Amino acid sequence: MQSRRSFLKQASFMACAFVTPRISESSIDEEFIMSVTGRLKPSEMKFTLSHEHVLVDFIGADKVNKSRYDANEVFNIALPILQDVKNKGCQTFVDCTPAYIGRDAALLKRLALKTKLNIITTTGYYGAAQEKYIPQHAYIETAEQLSSRWIGEWNDGIEGTGIKPGLIKTGVDKAPLSDVQKKLIDAAAITHLATGLVIGIHTGNGEAAEAELEILASRKVSPAARIWIHAQNETDKSYHIRAAQRGSWVSFDGVNLDSINQNVEFLQNMKDHELLSNVLVSQDSGWYHVGEPGGGKYNDYNSIFTNLIPALRQKGFTQKEIDTIFVANPLRAFAIKIRKMQS
Repeated sequence: MQSRRSFLKQASFMACAFVTPRISESSIDEEFIMSVTGRLKPSEMKFTLSHEHVLVDFIGADKVNKSRYDANEVFNIALPILQDVKNKGCQTFVDCTPAYIGRDAALLKRLALKTKLNIITTTGYYGAAQEKYIPQHAYIETAEQLSSRWIGEWNDGIEGTGIKPGLIKTGVDKAPLSDVQKKLIDAAAITHLATGLVIGIHTGNGEAAEAELEILASRKVSPAARIWIHAQNETDKSYHIRAAQRGSWVSFDGVNLDSINQNVEFLQNMKDHELLSNVLVSQDSGWYHVGEPGGGKYNDYNSIFTNLIPALRQKGFTQKEIDTIFVANPLRAFAIKIRKMQS
């Protein structure tokens, strides 16, 4: 049985009100993008890969630590691969690695400065993969307390670096969502309303994607504030259509040589329903694997340029449609803007 002292200690912690700063919609005078080197005008994003990784550590939230790798080694391995994709036409690179899975904002800033790529990093916690990457405090704290941590990174920078996140990254498994997964989405909604950061959610299936929108709606957050990450894992295309029709971003972000035909099919379906303006496409590629000798196999970021875009052109996609997917849509999706539901 819990002692009276430990009970009072826990009760005091839970009652402690974390300060949750707010900004009003009118306080954002002009839309901008937040990169690891600072603010960007949306027009500076240009061709964007909206979901990639430089470094990932899958050891688990209780063991992850920057001492497990040599940042200089990672820098030297990642640098030529990033330079290569920039030479192919990429200007903005969204690193979707969350905290407790290897996020290293300082490393990303070094790479951004050297390559002249716009690189975007994250705040938020990742609740998928049976919650292996959720820190223990997330089970105890309220959604408001968690959001205060993430808002703090927006206000003051990540881990003392001064580097600010450009999106909220979280994740859930297939429906039904667990209690802590629901709480992470709720915390993301609160964070969005305070910061204007878009919410990228790794999502197990279409049913989970719809459950996310209901949680956001409970906070009056618009579907336009949500990126459905890994929508390609839901093969029932009706879910993609419904999500986009509600205004959500639908992200097909597993492009590789083996998935070209499937991705063309998904994009053709969205085009047929006149919903290309709600689509993001990326590769979920890379990366330096912490714990493997030399970082293991680091895949490049080139498949969209060398395989997907030629396949889309062969299927009749115009340059304007390709630009919609890779230029126009990302600058709208990642713009710092509070998106509330219409009353």
